[in-house]
Amino acid sequence: MPDERTGLLGFLAQQRRVLKHAAHGLTFDELRATPSVSALTIGGLLKHTAYTERGWAARMTGGPDPTTSANYGQEFQLTESDTLEHLLTDYDRAAAETEAAVAGIDDLGHPVPVPDDPWFPKDIEAWSVRWVLLHLIEETARHAGHADIIRESLDGASALELLAAAEDWPASPWLEPWRRKVTI
Repeated sequence: MPDERTGLLGFLAQQRRVLKHAAHGLTFDELRATPSVSALTIGGLLKHTAYTERGWAARMTGGPDPTTSANYGQEFQLTESDTLEHLLTDYDRAAAETEAAVAGIDDLGHPVPVPDDPWFPKDIEAWSVRWVLLHLIEETARHAGHADIIRESLDGASALELLAAAEDWPASPWLEPWRRKVTI
């Protein structure tokens, strides 16, 4: 890694990639499926992480914050227009907003105001851009793990099989890229 900024953005990009691969090949209904006692869905996780990145990008640049505690939780809810293609495109847009925000700030120590939401501490006025990037890596990695479990519960697909399918790897003696199983 040439520098800290590149390293942090690289780790975040990798976690986004893992989360997106968990959705590879899912149908409209599978994006919304809750195969465990959790209410989380892969589509909802994609929508939530895009929403989260948008909020932090806005805070880093001093723009209007689209996230509030009043609308928290709605970003997990999928609408009829939330297709896989739409969710992935929106997530890519949110990622680009984060990367543009970080590119526009010279110092990773630049202060970012702590939101006035109940789950944030009241005794801290600001975190740094560095903290925000580390938080986004942690948040995205946590949700990528959730998505892995949901996906394995849906159809048994593992993260490596999905990566191989999404990136069109050839089959090997130790790995078969994921393919939808045909049921008769």
